[in-house]
Amino acid sequence: MANLRTAMDSAFWDLNVSSPHTLEGSAKAIPGDPFPIDGARASRVLRIQQLSLLGNGFPLGIIPSYSPTSHKDLGSFSLQSLLLRPATSNWWLGLIGQFRPKKLISSIKAEFSTNDDMEVPTFKDVAKHVLDKSLYSFGLCTQLLVAPSSSIKLSTEGHGEKKGRRNKFMLFHKLPYHDITLEAAWPELFIDHKGQYWDVPESISLDLSSLVSESGLRYRIGIHKNSGHPQAVNSIDGEVPTSLMPGLCAKAAFSYEKSQDLWRQKETKKDVMVKKDKGWFWRPSYDVRLKEPHAAVSGIFGGSCTAWFQDGRSPVAVELRGDEDNSTSTKKRSPFSADFFGSVCYSFQHGKFRELYGDLTRIDARLDICSASALAKRVINGLKSSSANSARDPMSSPRINLIFQQQVAGPIVFRVDSRVSLNSLPGKRGPHIEDFIYSLNYSLRLLRSGKVVAWYSPKRKEGMIELRVFEF
Repeated sequence: MANLRTAMDSAFWDLNVSSPHTLEGSAKAIPGDPFPIDGARASRVLRIQQLSLLGNGFPLGIIPSYSPTSHKDLGSFSLQSLLLRPATSNWWLGLIGQFRPKKLISSIKAEFSTNDDMEVPTFKDVAKHVLDKSLYSFGLCTQLLVAPSSSIKLSTEGHGEKKGRRNKFMLFHKLPYHDITLEAAWPELFIDHKGQYWDVPESISLDLSSLVSESGLRYRIGIHKNSGHPQAVNSIDGEVPTSLMPGLCAKAAFSYEKSQDLWRQKETKKDVMVKKDKGWFWRPSYDVRLKEPHAAVSGIFGGSCTAWFQDGRSPVAVELRGDEDNSTSTKKRSPFSADFFGSVCYSFQHGKFRELYGDLTRIDARLDICSASALAKRVINGLKSSSANSARDPMSSPRINLIFQQQVAGPIVFRVDSRVSLNSLPGKRGPHIEDFIYSLNYSLRLLRSGKVVAWYSPKRKEGMIELRVFEF
């Protein structure tokens, strides 16, 4: 089933989106933006833990990733590896190293081409390029289990081509029916629905989230504080999202979700046990969440209210990195707002994902209403005027998220995630594709519902390899 809880999680500041832009492997989604597509949600497994496991299946434990940088000579291709991983029963530490080879290769080639009489460059010349700090990035992360239900995580990372470091602190405490999370970052990296990155100098969040009850009810309460002026990392227009402006915010949200099978073919003992020449063998599905063919409908409905305790009219200067010009925009932010949201999903699966070929075809279609108030304004104003209003308010347009999965061979599945906006683009009428992600998934039977995911986003021109466990 497509992830319905994204509807409420995206209203807060702690929803992680997969991104190779940081060594941590994620950036935060921006509250007030359309819901991110399911394929973009980051893994729940920490990046250092992912590299520790993924390294066993790659030569020398080196994992590739692809992410453009502001320094074009460095290239987009990079190699990551886990250099250190000491651990005890309640504590572990990891050191990630990243290397971008393009600039080094280009520099050494230039040395050969500039030397006269075919002289071989000296060791000193080559070492100068190898020791160029802009080629390397390092990240250190540690986690301490202070109690059976509490843990503390600290991380810091630095990139050779940039000044400063990224620092993070997280405290997680699990209660019988709630989770408490405290997060702080200096700076925090956010990504908007256009694929543009923003750095907030200081971001602090305290969140209380309930577990989903048997009735389907869930609620969250959170406090968030932004400090400093948001800086555009790769933005072109310099439009600052209002939720990233300095201020203190309190937010509460609730949701109610329900799912109903139209039909389902239950797993039987005959499916799990297979008779061979040497006797009976246990043959589970490659993924326990894809083991039963079915058709189902599900939905979620909820509401949220937000209160800002600082005037949102103050101008915010936006620094465009790599550009000499700075743009200044004045944003108006309402001190109090309330809204409703909802999603409806239909899922169809053919196959049990057990055979080597042709045993899995799955389609998920989800209709998202990100903001009921923005949609109502659009309807009231009329379609003619709404085209201009919706350009200023992307939340006014309903969106359809489509997920297509097809087994290629054995545990390998090809997947496409896409988001279609029902709003018209300037000069074009009708729906259009806002975002899509291609991925190849290799399911790991030993983890029951774990998989290695290699994805690429044409919109962001980014890609990476992740380990995801019990996610869909």
